[in-house]
Amino acid sequence: MATYDAVFVGSGINSLAGAALLAREGWSVCVLERNDVAGGCIRTSSDLTLPGFTHEVMASWHPLFTGSAAYAELGDELTRRGVEYVNTDLPTGAAFPDGSAAFVTGTLEGNVAEFDRLAPGDGAAWERQFNAFMENADLAFGILGTELWSTAGLSLGQKALRRFGRRGLLEFAGTTLVSCRDWVTETFQSGAAHGVLAPWVLHTGLGPEQATSGFMTQVIAAALQLGGMPVPVGGGVRLVDALAGIVTDAGGEVRLSTDVDRVLVSNGRATGVRAADGEIVGATRAVIASVTPTQLYARLLTGSEVPPPVADAAARFRYGRAEMQIHLALDEPPRWRGPEAERLSRCPIVHVTPGLDGVSRAVNEAERGLLPAEATIVCGQPVALDSSRAPEGKSIVWIQLQELPAGQVKGDAAGELDVGDGSWTEELREAYADRIVARLGESIENLSTATLKRVVLSPVDIEALNVNLVGGDIYGGSCALDQNLLWRPLASAPGHETPVAALWHIGASTHPGPGLGAGSGYLVAKALTKPPIPQRLLSRLPLPGRS
Repeated sequence: MATYDAVFVGSGINSLAGAALLAREGWSVCVLERNDVAGGCIRTSSDLTLPGFTHEVMASWHPLFTGSAAYAELGDELTRRGVEYVNTDLPTGAAFPDGSAAFVTGTLEGNVAEFDRLAPGDGAAWERQFNAFMENADLAFGILGTELWSTAGLSLGQKALRRFGRRGLLEFAGTTLVSCRDWVTETFQSGAAHGVLAPWVLHTGLGPEQATSGFMTQVIAAALQLGGMPVPVGGGVRLVDALAGIVTDAGGEVRLSTDVDRVLVSNGRATGVRAADGEIVGATRAVIASVTPTQLYARLLTGSEVPPPVADAAARFRYGRAEMQIHLALDEPPRWRGPEAERLSRCPIVHVTPGLDGVSRAVNEAERGLLPAEATIVCGQPVALDSSRAPEGKSIVWIQLQELPAGQVKGDAAGELDVGDGSWTEELREAYADRIVARLGESIENLSTATLKRVVLSPVDIEALNVNLVGGDIYGGSCALDQNLLWRPLASAPGHETPVAALWHIGASTHPGPGLGAGSGYLVAKALTKPPIPQRLLSRLPLPGRS
């Protein structure tokens, strides 16, 4: 039986970053992945459409990672291993049905000018909100980067209490619960300003009417200005290979096509895992599972190992809206319509949307089981940053649709498509993609004539690529408030420790939630390598020779 200090189940960004951090601390690490490729939601393909076109099948954009604590520690080594990020000063825009557009830039001055163009006074409003956010950015980002159920979380709360006082802290906490709709409409006059910001809440697994969506909009607005929209040259596979290389070069292992079906427990402590073929891999210090609560508590552990309240809560864990991906290989770069065509062509991400009300309507329709009549189209243009993604003179378009029903499709809000029995058949998948591409063609004049090949992934196809994406939910479960922050993944088992000693839970289903920030993997790696309390206290004593 092979035995390691730590065994990771799954090889997504949280596992790979956590494993790399542990390997650098001298731990022997094994990462087990059920698929034949590592990376989780980072999956780069050079044969998805046509030769020479490099597509990110799912996750594509890396601002959360390059702004993360994990990257701060691993960045230099990743660079030495060939990971090169390219960025832009025009990270995102929105294209509206009337041909107008709005943008968020990478500078304060640029955003003041852009928002003032949208409505006099909105530029000053952007500056006020940005400066106000940055005054307490350590707390805002701290909420998303701290193990909340820990002494560090308590320290963050005490820091906020000292800064604000009791009443001020209550007010600050209340502002984190505001909805996107309330925040953008109270802050900006222009509907275009609302429309360029509102679609971003979809990337957090929320809708614009949900609690905390306004806080997340502020976080994203600041992050776009401060961090842009970086992507790795050549695709996310470069990052995956570099992180895996840190593990293997330290003597660890990243093993593919290994489906773990059981966490082994002895005397209440995780001691290893068993693969579906019966092989046992031992873990002397920790098992770290990057899975959903459903998998962890209903598959990997047996009933006797899970307290009944936790088992019941895991059975009730809710998954969120589904998504679809559409990949296009183009014979030439997209040509946008309208007076802002040049800037739109330089944006890595353009949301094609009617605006705030359109996002709200599409989310509502999806949550009622309907195909939205006018979905928010996330149009990604990786070649705007990385020319290596397509042959010279050609391009690709990465389309993400985040407003699809969870489970069976009950109908079509537009009354155009026959959804049959509600299953995602090939016919329904392609018919819905036809509608999306036709709408996008109203904004990109050469989309139809330039398309060489199209590949569409329905929610069913997406779940088949990654077992954690239940029903096509790419965010690891609903991010509604009762399953978020302090209560993620479960109110009865929050944080990353589990009822089983030495078994840790990471991934999008855990705090700080979805995205490529590697937050949960980082937090667990730091918890595992934290010196014991006596050693930490000893390090603070004024011993001779210590200044």
